[in-house]
Amino acid sequence: MRRTRSPEERSFYEGEALRGGWSVRQLERQIGSQFYTRTLMSKDKRAMLEKGVVANPGDTMKPEEAIKDPYVLEFLDLKDEYSESDLEDALIHRLEDFLLELGGDFTFVGRQRRLRIGDSWFRVDLLFFHRRLRCLVIIDLKLTELNHADVGQMHMYCNYAKEHWTLPGENPPVGLILCARTNEAIARYALDGLPNKVLAAEYHTVLPDEKLLAEELAKTRREWEAQHPVLPDGSVRLRD
Repeated sequence: MRRTRSPEERSFYEGEALRGGWSVRQLERQIGSQFYTRTLMSKDKRAMLEKGVVANPGDTMKPEEAIKDPYVLEFLDLKDEYSESDLEDALIHRLEDFLLELGGDFTFVGRQRRLRIGDSWFRVDLLFFHRRLRCLVIIDLKLTELNHADVGQMHMYCNYAKEHWTLPGENPPVGLILCARTNEAIARYALDGLPNKVLAAEYHTVLPDEKLLAEELAKTRREWEAQHPVLPDGSVRLRD
């Protein structure tokens, strides 16, 4: 734990290691991959900064807070050129490491789950269940940049899963398109306003640049603090 830079970061790793039952090797991997900073850099950055990065058991969680961006898959040892099936096989082969990267609330359900719509058969790449969200998470792997067709396909999968795979008491499924690159404009116009919750995140096969992550986090903090000034009594004014 000597590599942590702040009491908050140390507390985060201690809590997550205890909650997830991490081994020493797993803890070292999480610190080396900047898991703390990447969690802060999740889709809903400001919400994470307001709530605090360490989740309490009673906290409600939104899908945006459960999904990191990017995901670091350096443990796969992929060749320079690989197919989607190669990527999927590697993730299954290193499922324990993939679950560690996804987060402690993810549980594996299956791969290549078949679904029939009309006269056509489809398969979802990976299927997980998220305990705190209490819903299925469908993961679709893409080697290219996110496009609107990927979003439409995932929306169809979520509709089917909601009708046929969701059990009583569970929340509607969440779709995660894990792609080589996201396009902010396409993501905004293709994902916003959908009846189903569909998210997109990048995956990287090398460890992140620590300096760049720190700079991006500092920028987010400055933006948040500018919008939430400190009052004379030391409290923070939260704006809608």
